[in-house]
Amino acid sequence: MQQKLTLQAKLQQKLILTPSLQQAIKLLPMSTLELADMLQQEITENPLLEEEVEQQSTDSMDSVESSDGAPPETPTDNLAGEAKVEAEREEQSQDSLNEIDYESFFSDYLDEGYRPRTSFEVPDLPPIENTLSTAASLADHLDWQLRMQSLEPIVREIGEAIIGNVDERGYLQASVEELCAMGQYSPEDVERALKVVQAFDPVGVAARDLKECLILQLHRLDLADTAIEEMVAEHLDLLQNHRFTEIAKAMKMPLEDVIAECEVIRHLDPHPGSKFVTERSHYVTPDVYVLKVDGKYEIVLNEDRLPQLRISNVYRRMLENKSDDNQATREYVKEKLRSALWLIKSVDQRQKTIYKVANSIVRQQYDFLDKGVEHLRPLVLRDVAVDIGMHESTVSRVVSNKYIHTPQGVCEMKYFFHSGIASVGGSNVSSVTIKQRIRKIVEEENPKKPLSDSKIVKILEDEGLILARRTIAKYREELRIPPSNQRKNLYSSPFAS
Repeated sequence: MQQKLTLQAKLQQKLILTPSLQQAIKLLPMSTLELADMLQQEITENPLLEEEVEQQSTDSMDSVESSDGAPPETPTDNLAGEAKVEAEREEQSQDSLNEIDYESFFSDYLDEGYRPRTSFEVPDLPPIENTLSTAASLADHLDWQLRMQSLEPIVREIGEAIIGNVDERGYLQASVEELCAMGQYSPEDVERALKVVQAFDPVGVAARDLKECLILQLHRLDLADTAIEEMVAEHLDLLQNHRFTEIAKAMKMPLEDVIAECEVIRHLDPHPGSKFVTERSHYVTPDVYVLKVDGKYEIVLNEDRLPQLRISNVYRRMLENKSDDNQATREYVKEKLRSALWLIKSVDQRQKTIYKVANSIVRQQYDFLDKGVEHLRPLVLRDVAVDIGMHESTVSRVVSNKYIHTPQGVCEMKYFFHSGIASVGGSNVSSVTIKQRIRKIVEEENPKKPLSDSKIVKILEDEGLILARRTIAKYREELRIPPSNQRKNLYSSPFAS
């Protein structure tokens, strides 16, 4: 069969993401701080981009007030005005670069830069000097004690290896055999070094399991070889499951004595290293502010740290010079101009999209903003997408890594999206609201007779919410609320492996 090359014309349709669309999609999931860093990097790499000076922005805001004292435009008014400007930009972008009227384009659009749409004051973050602190870690505390000891070099070396294998809770995560293999140490030397470290503060540190941790603390309290130590050493599993009657029978002790001994065990620390695990404050910068002005909620985008971009006048004049001797330079500047325009337009589109999503959330969660979490409505991405006429994936990108400041506090934008459960009255109740109600029920229960999941189901059913017991158990676990048998204050056990 003879083969030959032929040319054929074929027409087909396919979706292609333009560079500007790809860039817009890339910008959407960024937080305000990430976007600010990215824009600063672009300013460094693209000579056509300049940052708008602060004075010009201030003068522009001052000029909003008229001589007769007319009030400044609201964010909504600004958006309406900008929509008209954006439409003109769209028409201009359809022309090729060679047909752009640079004089008109630069004067009407780029010289104005990208300015904040509002002058509302927003809360300041805590001063930086209040956020810088370093606390000693458990390893630092143990190392300091080790250095204060007069020890043989081999014991000190093994002690350092032991401290290096102690986790945040204070437990040793390496066996004696593994420690021996670290430096060809003998088991006797490892045991000697382990006893030295286990004598350090906090009491119970470097234990290999919960049982050893509690026994070390009992020995420090001079309770070695007592009924309490026997209870921990022989019946720890029964203690953890509150099976006190079986302990009393096994130890041949009255139940009252067993309960009294358990009171001592309750005050032991199952995680001796936890006091050195400090939760550092995590400060976030809201991307959106929701402020109540004259009885209505206004959406204010946080643009304080975003550089206001414009095209450099120097390179603009290069494009206006159409002499043939600088053609290569003109081509380079055109390429950088195209990149700069895409970036400015993408940032502008990003801000408008975030505004639309935030505005939709505010309109659909008005009761939450006024009254609190008990009035949070069920909401899914599709609801907002339909409301603003965009795809769900776009809404998902917008709410990713974004924080919103509301009258009810600062929260992630994702916080507003969860499923709902139908009530007897026919309305849907947010799962977050139900979790809040479960937490409140548990807080108000009798600590000596905690409510089971089935009883919580009955309470919610009386309030018009029909839920399965397994759903209550799931929500309770998400709230980190232990089951009823572990919530009894009288027989509660603070330790769990």
